[in-house]
Amino acid sequence: MADFTGTTTVDAADDVLFAFLSDVHNLPTYFARMTSAEPGEGNEVRTTAALPDGSQVEGRAWFEVTDDSRHLAWGSEGENGYHGYLDVRAVGDDRSEVEVHIHTERVTEDTDGSIQGGIDETLASIKQLVERAGALDA
Repeated sequence: MADFTGTTTVDAADDVLFAFLSDVHNLPTYFARMTSAEPGEGNEVRTTAALPDGSQVEGRAWFEVTDDSRHLAWGSEGENGYHGYLDVRAVGDDRSEVEVHIHTERVTEDTDGSIQGGIDETLASIKQLVERAGALDA
């Protein structure tokens, strides 16, 4: 089992940023390797992701949004024990900190860097989308 975490700061108000990040339809725009996400029944989300080897995998996951604490949690059923969370915290009037945490039973360490690399890529995507691409301006 292993846990991986990353954090970045973003020039955006925490409430506006969290509203964007918590919309299931926006997940593929910032989550590394995710190519599609559609809401299902209740807290279910149907996803497609591109794997590092070039193949694609489809799956069903749960996705929970806690607005008052600006906390997202997700995971999938199965033996890999995969789950994660994303927290958004204000660090100023128009500045936020985003933290992503992943837990998996599949590996004991990230020898090839793919899990930590995915977290780092996700955080960089969030920062780029918001600060350079103006994703929150729409």
